[in-house]
Amino acid sequence: MSLLVTTPVEKMTGPYPRRWWALLVLCLSLLIVVMANTSLIVAAPDMTADLGLSSSDLQWVIDGYTVPYAALMLVLGAIGDKYSRRGALITGLVVFAGGSVMGSLVDETGLVIAARAIMGVGAAVVMPATLSLLVAVFPKGERARAITAWTATSGLAIAVGPLVAGWLLEDHAWGSTFLVNVPIAVAAVIGALVLVPPSRAAGMGRIDYVGGLLSIVSVGSLVYATIEGPHFGWGAGPVAAAVVAGVGLVAFVAWELRHPHPMLDVRRFLQRPFSGSMLAVLFFFFGTYGAIYYATQFLQFVLGYGALETGVRLLPLAGAVFVGAAVTGKLTPKLGVKAMVGSGMLIGTVGVFLLVLVEKDSTYADFLAPMLLLGLAIGLSVSPATDTIMGSFPESELGVGGGANDTALELGGSLGIAVLGSLLGTAYRDELAGLVGDRLPAAALDTAQDSVGGGLAVAERLATSPEAGPRQAQALADAVNQAFAHGVSATSLVGGIIMAAGTVIVLAVLPGRRGARQRPEEKPAEARHAEYSDSAR
Repeated sequence: MSLLVTTPVEKMTGPYPRRWWALLVLCLSLLIVVMANTSLIVAAPDMTADLGLSSSDLQWVIDGYTVPYAALMLVLGAIGDKYSRRGALITGLVVFAGGSVMGSLVDETGLVIAARAIMGVGAAVVMPATLSLLVAVFPKGERARAITAWTATSGLAIAVGPLVAGWLLEDHAWGSTFLVNVPIAVAAVIGALVLVPPSRAAGMGRIDYVGGLLSIVSVGSLVYATIEGPHFGWGAGPVAAAVVAGVGLVAFVAWELRHPHPMLDVRRFLQRPFSGSMLAVLFFFFGTYGAIYYATQFLQFVLGYGALETGVRLLPLAGAVFVGAAVTGKLTPKLGVKAMVGSGMLIGTVGVFLLVLVEKDSTYADFLAPMLLLGLAIGLSVSPATDTIMGSFPESELGVGGGANDTALELGGSLGIAVLGSLLGTAYRDELAGLVGDRLPAAALDTAQDSVGGGLAVAERLATSPEAGPRQAQALADAVNQAFAHGVSATSLVGGIIMAAGTVIVLAVLPGRRGARQRPEEKPAEARHAEYSDSAR
């Protein structure tokens, strides 16, 4: 008997008997892809000190991963459908591990960004492959439960990433946060060969590479403009990228409408369950990723928690995700997707609004309730939205479906961190200038306004300066903490308003249980295509 699984899913006469073990491998693969972003949050201070990173450098160390990750998922999902979904998963894990090894060894900013970009390419292969294999392996009656486990893994990674990174940073350099991915990736590759059956789309036809190229240009340019513009000013580069993104999107839609076998049939957006679920994922991760990003900074810089202590304090969020996932698994069949997605978004909105109450003297207890609510919201809403998105695609386009879902997720998270992070930086700079602008030299004020870490570093230098001393240093540190707390509060107000508006839009778009149409995967391909064509007229 062969140790490797060689029988394709398409040739099996019944459900794959080891599908739940296969799900474990898929979730393990997903875990390291999400952890690659969240672990960097707590490793950033050590990296900044060791490499001498500027604010721009640090932003691109983080987002060098995000740009290829978001831009390539749709195309690479289609390639996995065409040739081999399991092969795509294994290839992506190998590329991801290679980038991780590179990141752990290099000591120059440009090379670290390059390593992160390589990891982003690998993640863009892995992420849609996990979802497409999940849907291919599980029978329809079990898919919702499997997707719930997949979603819970994403939430777990948000908390486990900082925890593992913090544990490693207690005794090792920041490079260890890259290297930890390698043994997990190796285990996932072995598990994929032993437990995950091969799968590919039958009769898919030629891949729409022109549409794929247009999607890469559009999404990549949009993510670049979103990152660069709010943080570093709308100069020629970000403005040109925004224009390219807009033109590329129009060209993509026009091409896809005319192509007989489009990369992504944009007529699907006329289906309210699909478009509403895509908007839900986008808005939801806009608010939650942004809030978690700056809440973590508050725990580290203002409250002074170390990397491991910060990771431990994010664990309640992971626990709340599992509670929400358990609840949504039981209630979604009874109440419907709209009720669960809407409830989750509403709870997440309340969680973001609670951060408006943050002040300089706030403690961890003030962050506990928002994190619990955000975790519960992730568990409640993301799983039914993802299940609806994947259910909108036929079996031959599962990789594309996974790519569409994951692009919305990553684009929403990128927008949240970039836009809310930019608002936070502006509010922090303005408040700090009002508090100490007339008492600091211009160069010191510029450094302090660059980031909360920069402000505290200036305070440390003042403490040892003969011209200043500990009292002035403490006054600056207090001002930095107050300015950052003000920034968190002001940014959370804007983030909460955007989340509230998104909740209203999603509830307006998603149909009720009676208005929901039959899932497209339950109709013949010809009927689906005719439906899309009719609705577009």
